[in-house]
Amino acid sequence: MNAAFVLYDNLTALDIVGPYEVLAGHSEVTPHFVAARAGKVRCDNGLTLHADFAFDDVPAPDLIVVPGSSQWRSALDDEVLIAWLASVHKTATWTTSVCSGSTLLAKAGILAGRRATSHWAVVDTLAADGAVVCNDRVVVDGNVITAAGVSAGIDMGLTLAATLFGEMTARTIQLAIEYDPEPPFDSGSPRTAPPEAVAFLRAALNGS
Repeated sequence: MNAAFVLYDNLTALDIVGPYEVLAGHSEVTPHFVAARAGKVRCDNGLTLHADFAFDDVPAPDLIVVPGSSQWRSALDDEVLIAWLASVHKTATWTTSVCSGSTLLAKAGILAGRRATSHWAVVDTLAADGAVVCNDRVVVDGNVITAAGVSAGIDMGLTLAATLFGEMTARTIQLAIEYDPEPPFDSGSPRTAPPEAVAFLRAALNGS
């Protein structure tokens, strides 16, 4: 299975690294980091990743993984990325996204009529492109899987691994990465986080 892990300027690193750690080590997966041009791609937190291939070099991946960005509105102006997603989705077995990466899928016309999720601060924007907004952590609709914010990419990867390779394999991967979170605070959702934190992040992620 040829897997395209998509890179673009100012992506959120964990959005792509989480699913990569879950999926890329399986013998049936051949991972490719792809971008508009091969070379260095800088994440929104300053980390630099490397695209081994340009989009034109990977015209028909079996699996597509699209990360989000704290600067997701700017990413929606990337016409090359949007056009490539719209094209490769037509022949892909699975198209997936993490966090605000689903806004890119929506812009590419991939989520029209589908249930989908995204980061809590931007999920409602999916409706403008015809998606059926859902607040679940991972949403599977046909051959499209969307995950909520950042860390949910690991959940998405495990969900897909169970579908592709069986539940026992997915459980073994979960154990291998010791994914057994016990966060020090109950603030991972707008339902439980302090209102001032919710307001701050909502404004920051929506450019207001």
